[in-house]
This record gives sequence, structure tokens and C-alpha cells, in this order.
Amino acid sequence: MPLEGAAGDSKKRAWLSLSLFWRTFFLLALLLIGSILAWLQTLRALEFEPRAIQTAQQIASLVNLSRAALIHSDAINRVSLIKTMTEQEGVRIVPREPGDTFEPFDTDALGQRISLELQSRLGPGTVVANSVNQKEGLWVGFTIDGDRYWMLTDRARFNRTARGTWMIWLMAAAALSLAGAALIARLINRPLKQLSFAASRVRDGDFYASTLDETVATSEIRAVNRGFNRMTEKLAKIEQDRTIMLAGISHDLRTPLARLRLEAELSVSDTEARAHMAADIAQLDAIIDKFLDYARPGSVDLSAVALRDVIDDCLYSARNRTDMHFNLDLADGLLVLADAVELGRVITNLLENARRYGKSVDTGVAVVDIAAKAYDNWVLLRVRDHGMGVSDEQLANLTKPFYRGEAARTAANGAGLGLAIVEKTISRMGGTFVLSNTPSGGLAANIKLQRAPPA
Repeated sequence: MPLEGAAGDSKKRAWLSLSLFWRTFFLLALLLIGSILAWLQTLRALEFEPRAIQTAQQIASLVNLSRAALIHSDAINRVSLIKTMTEQEGVRIVPREPGDTFEPFDTDALGQRISLELQSRLGPGTVVANSVNQKEGLWVGFTIDGDRYWMLTDRARFNRTARGTWMIWLMAAAALSLAGAALIARLINRPLKQLSFAASRVRDGDFYASTLDETVATSEIRAVNRGFNRMTEKLAKIEQDRTIMLAGISHDLRTPLARLRLEAELSVSDTEARAHMAADIAQLDAIIDKFLDYARPGSVDLSAVALRDVIDDCLYSARNRTDMHFNLDLADGLLVLADAVELGRVITNLLENARRYGKSVDTGVAVVDIAAKAYDNWVLLRVRDHGMGVSDEQLANLTKPFYRGEAARTAANGAGLGLAIVEKTISRMGGTFVLSNTPSGGLAANIKLQRAPPA
């Protein structure tokens, strides 16, 4: 039972994983082919009886005419008549011998109906066969004045089954039905595909490239496109206002902070208090920088960037720190499609995050592993610390703006925007950013960037 249940679940998942186009196509094709088969069976049922009677009438008429001609001709003319019928009409009359072997004609429902109809018209002694003495054809056995004869004629002249014609029409109807189902499914799913693509552009922050056509012929699709465009315009306006607001607030705070720094240097005589005030002002200044980074516009210009050079620049000022140690595993010549300045900010943010929250409990040193390798058209970059990591509940929230984990709340020296800025920047460059806990302890930042072709 568990295996059967697992098999059923896998089939259900496979069906659910089909795209909407294929699901619509299969359902329409099944409906159309089922309708064609039902109509085919109906036509065959309606045509079966008239066709059997018509065929039996034609055969009976031919037998009666042949029998009447033979009865009313003398023995001398009968031989000439039989020869003429064979040459001109394709009808051959031969005596029926007691030792003749034959294959019955009534091998299917239509043959049985024709045989019964012929027996009712020609008499109970009538025999209809497909072959006599292994010679194929339409054979009808009848009697003339007590003498038994076989009449042989071409079976095709009565159009016995016409199966080839039925198959041709059935295949043509099925092909047209499948083509129609594909066309209908495409027409139904095209607006949904366009809507899905536009929604993905909105998700990436590209509001102005996600406009849908508001002049389509279908009124329902036109209404959906119009509503989506209005929503996109409103989201773009909200994003623009948010950016302006953050940039304005951050800019306006610079002046009073500069005055506070100057007044602290000039007015506070206590050296320790002055140092604490300067540290607080520097922390506020760093938080403002984070706001400005997060409010930066969403579009970036991508170019081929040497990953090793960017990482070396970011490590230049941190190599002499006593509380950090770096292990590098970088292949030479790795080029990625990125903005060098933005990528530098990303790596700097990750290193700062590792310095603050990834230190070893025993040594107080943050050991950071930086590794990168190429995989098909992508470059995988991994920045990992050996700290305590985070809980699974916090892991999903670390990239949310203004969210800080328990360690960050205790330290209270950031705005909770560092990892959110990293994810937003990587997304703008067409990559992905995922955080994960490592089995041996510590937090790993996994970045996937587009690989640039070699120059």
C-alpha cells in the first residue's frame, strides 16, 4: 500500500507539474477525439443496416439476373452466355461440386447481416463465401432447376466495408482536432504567459518594461491588462517616492551629524566621552550609508568583471586585521557579468557580516572561506564563516529589510539592511543569493552570477 500510494502521488505531481498550455491542450484533445469517436460510432450504427440491405439487394439482383438468363437460354447459347458474362461483366458461373471447400462470408457483423438478407431473398439454400477452393472473391451459391452453381464476382464492386476510407477520415479528423486544440490552448495561454513574464519583471523591480497591451480584442484580458498596468504604475510611484524619501532623509541627516562631530571635538574635554560620541556619530553615518545603498536605483550596467580582482580589492584593507583570517580558493580568469562597484559592495557587506557575527567562540577570530568555480554559464561564489550560524527560523528572514537576528539585536550596531542590500544587488545583476547553515557550523552565503564569455 505505501508503494502504491507513493506511485500515485508521483503521477499526481507529474500531472500538476505540466504547464497550463499542455494541460489545456490534453484536455481539449481528449474532448475532441472522444467526440469524434462518438460521432463515428453513431454514423456507423445509423449506416450499418441500410448498407447491409443495399449490398444484399445488389448481390441478389445480380444472382437473379444471372439465374434468369441461364434458365431462359438453351444449352447451346448457355455456354456463350456464361463466357460473355465473364468477359464483359466480370461475373463467372461455375458448377458447384460436393467436394468444394469454402470460407464463410459472415466473419463480421456486416457480413452476417448481408448473408441473412441474401438467404431471405434467394432462398434457404443460398451460400455466401469469401473463397472457394482457396480462390478468393465474392462467391454466391444458388440452384437452377435442382442444379447447384457458384457465381463469382469482384468483392470491391459492392464496397463491402470501406475501412480504408473510414480510417483516412478518422485520422484527418484527429489531426485537425489536435491542431485546433493546440491553437485554442495557445490563444488561451498566451495572455497568461505574457502576464507571468510581466509579473516577473515587476518582481525584479523593472516596472517600466512590464507594460501589457491594453488594446487586445478580448474584453476580459483587456481589463486584466489595464488593471495590471495601473498596479505597476502605482508600485513604480511608491518605489520612486520611497527612494526619494530615503535619499532625502539620509542626505538631510548628514549636516547635523557633521555639526555634532565638530562640536564634540571642540566642546567635550573628556577624551573617553569624546571618543564614545565620535563612535556613535560614525555608527549613525554608517547607517545612513546603508540607507543610501538600499535606496540606490534598480538598474545596473553589466560588463565583464574579473572576480579575483574585485575580491582582492575588498580584502586589501582587511588583510591586516587581527580578528579575521581568510582562506581563498579562486580559479584564475573567472569573469562574471556584473557591476564592479556594486559587486565590491556585496563582498564588503558579506565580509563585514562575517566579522561581526561569524567569530569563533574559542579564538574570537572570524575565519572566512571564499571559494568560486565555474559551472556551465554561471559562476558560483561562496563566502562562509565558521561562527555559530543562525537558527532555521531566522535564516529565512535574514535578507528582509531592517530584520536583525538575536546577535545583531544585542550588538545594535547596524540597520538590518546589509544582507537585504546584498540580495537586491545580486538580483539586479541577474544572479541569485541564498543563505545556508553549513553542517560543520557557520553561515554560508551562496552567490550565483552570470559567467562572462572570455575576451
